[in-house]
Amino acid sequence: MTRQEACLALNLIPQIGPVRARKLIAAFGGPEQVLKASARDLTRVEGIGEAHAQAVAGWETQVDLPGELAKVQARGLTLLTETDELFPPSLRGLRDAPLLLYVWGQLLPRDHHAIGIVGSRHATVYGLSATKRLGYQIAFAGRTVISGLARGIDTAAHEAALAAKGRTIAVIGSGIGKLYPPENQALAGRIAQSGAVVSEYPVDRIADKQTFPYRNRIVAGWSAGLLVVEAPARSGALITAQQAVDNGRTVYAVPGPIDKPTSQGCNRLIQQGAKLVIEAEDILADLDTLFPPAHIPQDARADNAPPAAPPVSLDEEIVLKAVKDGAAHIDEIITASGLTPATVNVCLMRLEMKRLLRALPGRCYEAAGSS
Repeated sequence: MTRQEACLALNLIPQIGPVRARKLIAAFGGPEQVLKASARDLTRVEGIGEAHAQAVAGWETQVDLPGELAKVQARGLTLLTETDELFPPSLRGLRDAPLLLYVWGQLLPRDHHAIGIVGSRHATVYGLSATKRLGYQIAFAGRTVISGLARGIDTAAHEAALAAKGRTIAVIGSGIGKLYPPENQALAGRIAQSGAVVSEYPVDRIADKQTFPYRNRIVAGWSAGLLVVEAPARSGALITAQQAVDNGRTVYAVPGPIDKPTSQGCNRLIQQGAKLVIEAEDILADLDTLFPPAHIPQDARADNAPPAAPPVSLDEEIVLKAVKDGAAHIDEIITASGLTPATVNVCLMRLEMKRLLRALPGRCYEAAGSS
């Protein structure tokens, strides 16, 4: 039996969750050794009672390991344990990290730095619009968007990332063979083509009230930062936000009207220290990420030649000249350029995306090459 198969067997035992499984692996040195241990030896591990020990010792009588492996193979899924390179490093240190992940699609190293987007299943037009705008910008910037494939904000986040031709990951609260909600089956297929649908549950596990909150800890732990777009005062999104805080992640929130119940959760998060988000740049700059310049194939430029500068419009060129040497406040740029404030604001964002300008505190800007 391989380590992966042993992890899969442990994961299939209903009485043994990831916390107990990890305690056993630490005590016996590996999942293979756990499955070989006697019930008596198993009970010596803290937190392992007689019922747990009997379940593990008799795993072959209640777990259909060959059957589960056949389902994985039939669906073209990949199994990842924490020793695999593509298993998210940010999950490895969690006390309740999943023992293994079922992956439909493909994970890439860049997915290790995904940005989570969560929110209400009963989203408003405002919430959906904000999600689509921010999700698109984040994915276009090259960051993977991770969410939970639920109705509402989650669905909008995945669709926005796909529209931007970016990567997105759906972490689901069911087995991949029992996707929920069922109307998102087609969306899940599209996600798997350019990203991945991920679950810690057996292929045919049906979702229930416990699996969704448990799923959220993966979204919170995996994400480099978590954005809450819209959430009432009591919602799963706020639980996910708390899990992100507990894991040392930065939480971001989109403000909403103070008289709307769907905005109470986000507004309260901002009161409590979450970073207010109006544009994706509020997150990307915080994570030291800017929109990438236009891709230029390596074979299209001379050896060792620097990449060509991205093209700029006439207005952008005027704004660049207005910045000149050193730092300039936005009011100075508006005066020097002779352009309207709205035009200058748009140009400044575009020039930041093209890495030609850098934003400084106090609404000041300087040329990206300045020291």
